[in-house]
Amino acid sequence: MPEFGTISHLDLTVSDAEKSAAWYVETLGLKRARRADLDNRIMIVLVHPATGLVIGLNQHNEPAADRFDERRPGLDHVGFSVSERAELDGWEERLSELGVDHSPVTDAPSGSGTALVFRDPDNIQLEFWWTRPRG
Repeated sequence: MPEFGTISHLDLTVSDAEKSAAWYVETLGLKRARRADLDNRIMIVLVHPATGLVIGLNQHNEPAADRFDERRPGLDHVGFSVSERAELDGWEERLSELGVDHSPVTDAPSGSGTALVFRDPDNIQLEFWWTRPRG
C-alpha cells in the first residue's frame, strides 16, 4: 500500500477571510503568507512557524450556509497536539486573556488524553489535545 505523511495543509471555509485571518494570527500565532483574490473566492494562506502547517481560509463568493455545524457530514473538528499536559493550562490562560470562549481543560472519558476545546469566529470547533503516554 502507498504511504502518506502528516497533514500538509488544512483549508477552511469562512464567512470573512480578513476577520478570520486576524483571529488565527492573534489567537494561534500563525503568520500570514499571502492573499489571493480568485474568481470564485478570496483565499488567505497562513503558516504555523513551528510546524510548517499551512492553513488556508477561503471566503466563497456564494456561500452555502451561514455558520459551521459539525453535525453535518464533513469536518467535525480540528485537533492540534501539544507535547506536555501543562501546555493546555497555558493555552487556557491565553484563550481567556483574548476573550475566546473555551471549555475547561478536560480529561477524555477513555483516559487517552486531555482536551481544551474552543471555536473560531465561524463556529468551527478547534481543540488542543495532549495524548497521555502509554504504560
